[in-house]
Amino acid sequence: MPLLSSMSTDNDTALPKLVVLISGSGSNLQSIINAVKAGGIKARIAAVISNRPDAYGLQRAADAGIHAEVLDHTGFDSRAAFDQALQQRIDSFNPGLVVLAGFMRILTPAFVRHYQGRMLNIHPSLLPLYKGIHTHRRVLEDGGNEHGVSVHFVTPELDGGPVVMQAKIPVLPSDTEEALAKRVQVQEHIIYPHVVKWFVEGRLKLEDGKALLDGAVMNRPAMHIAE
Repeated sequence: MPLLSSMSTDNDTALPKLVVLISGSGSNLQSIINAVKAGGIKARIAAVISNRPDAYGLQRAADAGIHAEVLDHTGFDSRAAFDQALQQRIDSFNPGLVVLAGFMRILTPAFVRHYQGRMLNIHPSLLPLYKGIHTHRRVLEDGGNEHGVSVHFVTPELDGGPVVMQAKIPVLPSDTEEALAKRVQVQEHIIYPHVVKWFVEGRLKLEDGKALLDGAVMNRPAMHIAE
């Protein structure tokens, strides 16, 4: 269900295109919108697609003049059927990169293979630690002394693709799950636009299951240490 069609200029149409997938508030989407507007990411967000009609990120897209639409997963009788329909919608925009920004769906292997090497995700942990959900709660329950966020290429293994960049923060004695989540989110908004920038500039690639930056294999993720 389309919500808004953006107006494109001739200069816009020459830029690499992004499609951003969301399920919720869209704060990482907003960080990318801001970076595009500021000229830090030289790309055009061709569409924002949500699997939930109440996602606030749809309003963020509308406010920025970006085409936004809903493809509600509850209207499909299988995960594969939804992913097939989603793939058709994404491909209609012909993006160079698909950005998962809080898209709360486990994707089928066929869908992931279709976009392999041109789909990124952000995950709130220092991967390979704490794959899956409730990462902030789990690190507190384990008594961990550091936590963070990772941006990685998407592969069929859940949260298992090559990590490109991470941000690390200390876990404070006073941290609650909510406080830790907010501090991690600050770092998300720093590193995700940075990685998207690398990709659209052609500096970042996925080859033979490994992330390459400027043609060199990234044996370890780039690390941003929070101030």
